[in-house]
Amino acid sequence: MKSMRDRPLRPLKPRLRSAKPSRWQSQPLWVLVSLLVNGFLLAILMLIALRDHSLSTTAPPAVPPPSAIAAMPVTNTAQSASFGERQQLNYQQWLDLLQQEARAVAANPPQRLTVLAGDSLSLWFPPDLLPSDRAWLNQGISGETSAGLLRRLDLFKDTQPQTILVLIGINDLIRQINPETIVANQRQILKDLRRQHPGAQIVLQSILPHGVDQVTWEGRDRLLAVTNDRIRQVNRELEAIAREENVYFLDLNPLFADAEGNLRPALSTDGLHLSAEGYIVWRTALQLYSQMELEK
Repeated sequence: MKSMRDRPLRPLKPRLRSAKPSRWQSQPLWVLVSLLVNGFLLAILMLIALRDHSLSTTAPPAVPPPSAIAAMPVTNTAQSASFGERQQLNYQQWLDLLQQEARAVAANPPQRLTVLAGDSLSLWFPPDLLPSDRAWLNQGISGETSAGLLRRLDLFKDTQPQTILVLIGINDLIRQINPETIVANQRQILKDLRRQHPGAQIVLQSILPHGVDQVTWEGRDRLLAVTNDRIRQVNRELEAIAREENVYFLDLNPLFADAEGNLRPALSTDGLHLSAEGYIVWRTALQLYSQMELEK
């Protein structure tokens, strides 16, 4: 019998690792780039914003003060009401105001018009933090649902947007509307937008997580009844319908969620709505996504 020393050595076979990608490997390139640059940009952008735009006194809290200005920086529109005045509007008055603003834009179309269509997260986007290389029409309503947005798409049908950003759904979940209805409504929103604006880039954005234990919003119990796992499941379905309807899907969750999948406290005022830092992250995501995806 040959000793172990006399036996020929066999080449070692490399062990095959699981083909399942890691959490980071599975993220789109723009997300990874955004995560890297946000660490550097966030502090710089905050310093610039605080110096030039006094964000320390105008950042949107859970309930905006009367001095806050609505996120409506559109060129040549009708004179806008202040945020405090808008807080007193009923839903029909909201519709009338948004239609008036959309008509003003349609009458004098700006270059690179982008529409924000959604709820309070879009509504409270500080005008000074929106990317300045575009014109913006804000069509957000506080408390809006997917069914409400679907019914009012006609308000801005005569505008000529280059891009339409849709973010809707958290209020549906808070109101315990079943996910199937939410997804069906959002699919119809995409279909109607493609019919009304065939040349526009339509971007469906993911529903953001909430802050769980950090939630101080007045509807805390109703919000906590919606788990972030459920939000992630709905987002997976939204991504699927975006693909099926041939529109863009912008997954914001990797930028806003912590290691447990909850909304990072520094990015929120009350565990649901965004702080100035949160809007800076969103702005950075929009800029990078535009450069890496929409402008290809």
